[in-house]
Amino acid sequence: MLENVETMFDEMQPMLKKLKKASYEKNMKEFRIRYHHFFSEMADCMEEAEDKDEAVRKLAEVFTDRVYGRFAVKDKIKGKIQADLNFFMIYYFFPAVLLTKSEYAKKIADAVCLAWGKRFKNSNIRYTDYDTMYGAFREKIFGIF
Repeated sequence: MLENVETMFDEMQPMLKKLKKASYEKNMKEFRIRYHHFFSEMADCMEEAEDKDEAVRKLAEVFTDRVYGRFAVKDKIKGKIQADLNFFMIYYFFPAVLLTKSEYAKKIADAVCLAWGKRFKNSNIRYTDYDTMYGAFREKIFGIF
């Protein structure tokens, strides 16, 4: 399940650098095209599961464990990397999940958000949908940077 899902973070640094409204829109389109199969796999897993709560818990656990394993050094993640991971989740992962329009999208986002907070130290993050995030940009996110 979710084999190599951590690869969706391979372009994290360039996608977060100098983030502006136009680049966010372009990055999100490319991100969704490139990693659509992971989001489909998540939705399919939920669709096929008899016990939806157990399935989404396991899905979130596998996702967070794989991402943690990709970035941890001696079972720790550096602060800068952790901050970037959190921003990437908020800007890209969660909005992409919600854009799938799967009937399980919110359940998946909620479970991953909860698992993320448990797996990653000091990472009590929240999420929003793409339209809200995109609307928060002027030329730059919240008019700053």
